[in-house]
Amino acid sequence: MITAGLKFTQSGGLALLDDDRLVFNIEMQKLDNNSRYSNFDDLALVPKLLADYGYSVNDVDHWVVDGWDGARNGHVKVQTPIGAVDLTVAPYRETPAVPDPGRPAYRGELHIDGVTRPYTSFVHVAGHLSVAYATSPFAARAQPAIVMVWDGGCFPRLYSVNAQGRIEPGGEAFPLIGHTYSMASQHWGPYKRTNKSQNVDDLSVAGKLMAYIALGRPDDAVKAAFAERFHEHFEAPTERVRRYRETIIGCGSNGERSHGYVHAFLADVAADVERLGVSDEDVLATVHEFLEELLLERVTAKIRAWKGDEPVNFCFAGGCALNIKWNSALRGHPMIKAMWVPPFPDDSGSAIGTACAHLGVYGGLRPIEWHARLGPRLLPTPQLPEGWTATPCTPQELGRLLHETGEPVVVLNGRAELGPRALGGRSILAAPVSAGMKDRLNEIKRREHYRPVAPICLEEHAPAIFDPGTPDPYMLFEHVVRPEWVPRIPAVLHLDGTARLQTVSPAQDPDLTEILRAYHAASGIPVLCNTSANFNGSGFFPDAGTAIGWDKVDLVWDSGTLLRRTA
Repeated sequence: MITAGLKFTQSGGLALLDDDRLVFNIEMQKLDNNSRYSNFDDLALVPKLLADYGYSVNDVDHWVVDGWDGARNGHVKVQTPIGAVDLTVAPYRETPAVPDPGRPAYRGELHIDGVTRPYTSFVHVAGHLSVAYATSPFAARAQPAIVMVWDGGCFPRLYSVNAQGRIEPGGEAFPLIGHTYSMASQHWGPYKRTNKSQNVDDLSVAGKLMAYIALGRPDDAVKAAFAERFHEHFEAPTERVRRYRETIIGCGSNGERSHGYVHAFLADVAADVERLGVSDEDVLATVHEFLEELLLERVTAKIRAWKGDEPVNFCFAGGCALNIKWNSALRGHPMIKAMWVPPFPDDSGSAIGTACAHLGVYGGLRPIEWHARLGPRLLPTPQLPEGWTATPCTPQELGRLLHETGEPVVVLNGRAELGPRALGGRSILAAPVSAGMKDRLNEIKRREHYRPVAPICLEEHAPAIFDPGTPDPYMLFEHVVRPEWVPRIPAVLHLDGTARLQTVSPAQDPDLTEILRAYHAASGIPVLCNTSANFNGSGFFPDAGTAIGWDKVDLVWDSGTLLRRTA
């Protein structure tokens, strides 16, 4: 059975499952240097992408479409040969009318390649919870797990998946949308603005804010103000809260006017904070800590009340699961026995997830066969421009070159990574031994000075360099750089002494492992800098020609060939 999952809205893409095997997930943002978070809204692309991987439209047995913002239904616009079409899809989350997120919530028809084809659509959160469980080690071992979905437009919601893959909804942990984190930056700090958002209008801020908060320190008085105002706006037994809970149910930023309520809450806190005279850096650091503590307290209390006191397997998905500090805090809680976050927890994994949801309709959610490097293939290298040469170069030779030259290298190898993190397939690698390398990489990528550069480390050496240093192949948890290593790898050290570690093993990426081993042998350090190879605001480079045209580095490694600027 061949199942095609379609995500038409932000971070949209097409995923193909051949029985339980993921063949590809092609995100629009990974094609042609498109903007990050691009919609996949042109049905004419579908036959072409299928053909690129040896399939035709007629091979597909089931077409499955991700749901979108709305309480009754979602609506998306897609391009067809006859023009734009308004497509009805499932709503954002389960409701009394759609109580089971594991069942289709809408059925309709798509016009693809000149033929009308039926599709089913699942609520948007079903894609997140399905892909989180189906890619987890818990599914592979037929073990139960609690799945939390906290996306930008919804409240944090809990689901229990039993050993047979059946889903039991557990409801919300607290009534605050995930975008609250980034919306705080509109009230304090470098992204402060007077025209407050009415719906999500900058998806990049949350990641920047997670870096910026290292400039500040949480303040107890500010945290108390947040707690008081949170209760007043969202949970007190008042008419004001009753109206909020009646109007806002967490069904997407475009499906309800949730932003206005959040900004009113933040504005009241801002008035309180102004009287305290606390810096913006400290306020935003407090925002992070307040939300983290609220998350841990409410989620673990709900699990205990629902399932008892025994620690649970736990999956986290939705855009908020890209917050490595929250992930690490959850993983360290005694109620969490083991934790899984997929490398595509945000909407970049929704096409895969909605296909997984369809597989689970009759037999329950089940594991799929997948790998993190099932994105688009590299496009062929064009003719080199004048002033560039091409020579064969093994991974071992590249590792030595990184040490000998001290220069950053764009590394393009095999198929692209799934999700938003470059993991060695579309990366810029560099030696970590100089603090100036972080500044240089931020400068060439046009990023703020406080933004960190991630370390990649051979898995067997990680515990000696990082705390905890446990295997983390997808950059989804926070690790502390051990004191004796701080002066040796300053380029990957964040302002608060932490790092967004990626561990590397031969099973994950044999070429990247060989690069690291060779660099380790030459330098004595089993760590390199890794940041994504992309234009600012765009997805990964699709080919070496783009990296050369970027004109920011002198070395590009293209699947065993070193391209070098000579003039």
